[in-house]
Amino acid sequence: MPIVYKILLLLLITSNANAYDQAKLMNAWSSVVMIRGYTESGSLAYGSGVIVGKNEVITNCHVLRRTEKPWVSQGDTSYSIEGVQANRWQDLCLLTLFQLNREPVPIGNSKDLIKGQELAGIGHSNGSPVPLTTGGYMISTYDMENGRIILSSAKFRLGASGSGLFDMEGNLVGINTFKTTGYGSYFSMPAEWIHQLRKQPMEKEFPITGKALWEENEDDKPFFLKIAIPKVKEDWVNFIKVTEEWVSEEKDNTEAWYEHGYAHEMLLKDDKALVAYQKSLAIDKNNSDALFRMGIINNKLGLKEEAIKIHASLNNLNPARADELDEIINCKTNC
Repeated sequence: MPIVYKILLLLLITSNANAYDQAKLMNAWSSVVMIRGYTESGSLAYGSGVIVGKNEVITNCHVLRRTEKPWVSQGDTSYSIEGVQANRWQDLCLLTLFQLNREPVPIGNSKDLIKGQELAGIGHSNGSPVPLTTGGYMISTYDMENGRIILSSAKFRLGASGSGLFDMEGNLVGINTFKTTGYGSYFSMPAEWIHQLRKQPMEKEFPITGKALWEENEDDKPFFLKIAIPKVKEDWVNFIKVTEEWVSEEKDNTEAWYEHGYAHEMLLKDDKALVAYQKSLAIDKNNSDALFRMGIINNKLGLKEEAIKIHASLNNLNPARADELDEIINCKTNC
């Protein structure tokens, strides 16, 4: 077995994946390419991409901002770019290549993901000549424009913008795009947006310019990005202000109510936190984060039987969260 495949297999095993399809994940690894191009100053800019169709590679548009003549490479082979279909706001660019002749990866759907589901990020982090794999899990998804932007713990670094986020069956579920400074989590655009991207006009001119949704001014960002800075700074007063506005404007958003509950909990208002978590679960009974926090509060209030019932429910939804709650209920650590 080639050494790079051994590295990939080792990373997948050590990511604690319960079940994965080795052959399909190898195909996912083989679908990742590097995007390169020289800037005006003569330096080499680079990013990542994923083969998603015949002569098609998906990447982030921001990868293509600094060069007039980008190209795609995989190993020692380079491919010229014939055109690009771009959605700058979504930060997705679909490249058409000349005679790529490589197997595309199947495109999945972010709407099929569940909290705690294991994922693999594969890309050229730090300009690595071969794709690197990082394991992680799905934290949350956020509805936007007929897709769900994915927040995961699968790390990616400079050079991996435009790389792939895959499920354990090797389906491309997201395109790794940006991370919020200090937040410790990573955002990926939904892979299903590629289908609409194919309807965009073909362009020939580079570089690609235009603001992406995550680059908006703070006041104009989506709510799930507005909460990032106050949350990491533990500025709960401003955090709750954002979540109050969020639940007011998006009453049927399970993540809005979850974050609103979390804000109350951090402000030691457990009764209001429980109400918000219950609303989150009424919208989505599979929101394991809301259920987990309810278990913590019930245990803290001495309602151990309720906490145990929640633990049983979590076992079916999110076993990792169930294990965390079990540690707390039975006071196995930090007691």
